[in-house]
Amino acid sequence: MSKNIRYDRLFNRNERAVIVAMDHCEFDGPIPGMIDLAKTAAKVDACVDGILLSPAMLPHCAHAFNYKGAPMAVVRLNWSSVYCYQWGYKDSVTVPAFSPAEALRLGADVALISLTLETGSEANDARNVEVFRNLCRDAKDLGMPVIGEYYPADPDNLSPEEMHKKVFACARIIAELGADLIKTFYTNNFKAVTQSCPVPVLGLGAAKCPTQVEALKLAADEVRDGAGGVVFGRNAIQVPDPAAFQRALCDVVKRRAKPEAAAKRHKLCD
Repeated sequence: MSKNIRYDRLFNRNERAVIVAMDHCEFDGPIPGMIDLAKTAAKVDACVDGILLSPAMLPHCAHAFNYKGAPMAVVRLNWSSVYCYQWGYKDSVTVPAFSPAEALRLGADVALISLTLETGSEANDARNVEVFRNLCRDAKDLGMPVIGEYYPADPDNLSPEEMHKKVFACARIIAELGADLIKTFYTNNFKAVTQSCPVPVLGLGAAKCPTQVEALKLAADEVRDGAGGVVFGRNAIQVPDPAAFQRALCDVVKRRAKPEAAAKRHKLCD
């Protein structure tokens, strides 16, 4: 029952969900816009439904969660070398980083667990699945909904067709392994992904878009193609006025506002 209550809160009476991601430094170290994570968290608008971060950062960012109507705390439980581009890693090895119990004690509401498959090693793929399943089971036992993130190996070097093929197959695999939601890349046939998954699919923002309107258009395309919401990081933070962009993003995702109209309403400027 507690898992269902948390799940329903994330979708706020069947609205599409907007999550702001600020967990990048868990893999990159400090990056622009997230040098002082407490200040970054203070710029997240209350209109969003969740903030994704490392469980260890919850005590440092408590002010983003400790008021009525605040976003939910979405925390990443495993650590994977797939995100460590700066080190040239290619094997996509994952390990448990935080137990669900530890995350819950720190104040977490929702668990995010990533899974990378087709790593080039059958043993590594099997181990990644084992890590995913163990964390997923333990999180659900404690009443936490699980967002399963599918992140392919070396995504920047995949053609649009290759990206779609991987996302289409692996999003469903993650749902079959027990995820309550899926977080993954937008593809050139994203509707096929959302229609083939029995759980909501959240489209991620990926690389920083050249303009804020283009980022809003990406969100609009994801929603049009059946996304249950979005998870935006750099596009929602590395902008002149993060709170204003996030309000515009909520208008686009939750109320299907036109990207240009939302940008104008919230006075976005690049």
